[in-house]
Amino acid sequence: MHAALMVILLVSSIILTVSILMQSSNSDGLSGSIAGGAEQLFGKKKSRGYDAILSRITTVAAIIYIVISLALVAVFN
Repeated sequence: MHAALMVILLVSSIILTVSILMQSSNSDGLSGSIAGGAEQLFGKKKSRGYDAILSRITTVAAIIYIVISLALVAVFN
């Protein structure tokens, strides 16, 4: 049981890392904060397609990672 949970934890951590690194950046740097930062803050810009899929994958992988980590600590310590 412990080995299976460790494998799931390893796979979820790899998926979590890759999905975070593949997401596009939301910042425009210094020029975006001076010129048009308020437009991005109050605009209705919904992510669609590739970004939405990566966001959902990241959320699911993070939830799995946290639940398995807590289960490993609670059960095997």
